[in-house]
Amino acid sequence: MQTWSSVAVPRLPGTPRPLRLHDTATGQVRPTAPGAAARMYVCGITPYDATHLGHAATYLAFDLVNRVWRDNGHEVHYVQNVTDIDEPLLERAERDSDDWIVLGMRETALFREDMEALRVLPPRQFVGAVEAIPEIVEVIAKLLADGSAYRADDAEFPDIYFDHNATGRFGYESNYDAETMAKFFAERGGDPDRPGKRHPLDALLWRVAREGEPSWESELGAGRPGWHIECSAIAVNRLGLGFDVQGGGSDLIFPHHEYSAAHAEAVAADHPFARHYVHAGMIGLDGEKMSKSRGNLVFVSRLRADGVDPAAIRLALFAGHYREDRAWTDQLLVDAQERLARWREAVALPAGPDPEDTVARLRDHLSDDLNTPKALTAIDAWVTSALRRDGTDQAAPGLIKEAVDALLGIVL
Repeated sequence: MQTWSSVAVPRLPGTPRPLRLHDTATGQVRPTAPGAAARMYVCGITPYDATHLGHAATYLAFDLVNRVWRDNGHEVHYVQNVTDIDEPLLERAERDSDDWIVLGMRETALFREDMEALRVLPPRQFVGAVEAIPEIVEVIAKLLADGSAYRADDAEFPDIYFDHNATGRFGYESNYDAETMAKFFAERGGDPDRPGKRHPLDALLWRVAREGEPSWESELGAGRPGWHIECSAIAVNRLGLGFDVQGGGSDLIFPHHEYSAAHAEAVAADHPFARHYVHAGMIGLDGEKMSKSRGNLVFVSRLRADGVDPAAIRLALFAGHYREDRAWTDQLLVDAQERLARWREAVALPAGPDPEDTVARLRDHLSDDLNTPKALTAIDAWVTSALRRDGTDQAAPGLIKEAVDALLGIVL
């Protein structure tokens, strides 16, 4: 699948800071410890609607991970999927009398445009579930062969399910209790009451073909994959087991990331799927989580069409910490636009205060679990001083401009 265009990332003088991130599995902020190449997988969209600010906040958070690693001299092997076959996509296509393939292609194209406008560094590999079906089938066949999966007791539709206890470690990623798991499994695409399953928490791997539904011929029989297995196959086949960061929104902690890890670990008979499980908070509007199901969305493409500078969108979302659930408001955007204007005014001056301490603090804050509120404050302090004409360093505005570009992805 085609990705989007990249941008040049300036190299900065001075000493980078190794990145520390919160790991959901351990509940701790721990150092990431990539090798020469840092490996990251971030779960992508189900393309049945446009990119909203909840999506944008997630992908901007992991764009910062990418940038901090690059500042530390790492090559970054970043992989992202697109769930271009799943129930929500098919349901939306049926509702709107649309072709599901055309709908998926159209919304994926718009997503690429939004990411490019926001200057999100693209993944090296951008992989649709449909194009990955052969490798997904191979993984499911292995799970069947070793007893980690089974066919439902249903003569007409013997769908294939994953035994959620296959690894003996199920639950280590989310740390949720059984009641919470049951609740989220039912709310987030699971089918706990499906007859023929051995346990309500067993997750669908392969849905046997039904009349009128898209399906693919395979050694498993005609059908299509479940949701979680696509990320297991796509991630491990490109990054290997034990890659550095598995990322996504906090609504993916369970079931999606729990099962993606369990599927991959069951196939490999090894652990862990990822060394860090990192999750971004939800963006709310009018007191509720912004989501397609609620229809309370603010679309990136709509803001762009209204003439909003994408750099202001980045700044507005960086005003809160990536792990926090937070609200989007008109005032948040106004504040970001005013901040952006001040920053641009300051770096356009012929001289400014010594920038070295500011760049050091910017690095310190971003390396400390992506603390963007403090990072923005560090730049604010330099800008305030520059606008008072406190400094005489002619190279300072240029270095601040490059640092904000390299580490925050914002062009001044």
